[in-house]
Amino acid sequence: MNAISKLAIALVMAAGAAAASAQEHAHGGHEAHAGQQAAAPTLVDAEVKKVDKEAGKITLRHGDITNLNMPGMTMAFRTKDAAMLDQVKAGDKVTFAAERVNGAFTIVQLQKAQ
Repeated sequence: MNAISKLAIALVMAAGAAAASAQEHAHGGHEAHAGQQAAAPTLVDAEVKKVDKEAGKITLRHGDITNLNMPGMTMAFRTKDAAMLDQVKAGDKVTFAAERVNGAFTIVQLQKAQ
């Protein structure tokens, strides 16, 4: 083998090793990012503004929902279980947890505040 062939082989091997290292690093970063997305639901204090049983929604004035990166606001949520809507009425203080379910913000836990 001449020197140019040896150099070309060395460059190809070095490039392959660098690509494998970069791919491993990127994959590890992806897992960390996915872990952030799958954060456990945070319990949040809120006030019930409206209950719409027909639509299966509840409107809450709530604090920050950290697992969804959502600031405090007033908004309507779907509920995981329609029976949750029977537990509360407008004006009630509640504690709840929400997650993104099939693309929609959904209450997965709801209880009257103590």
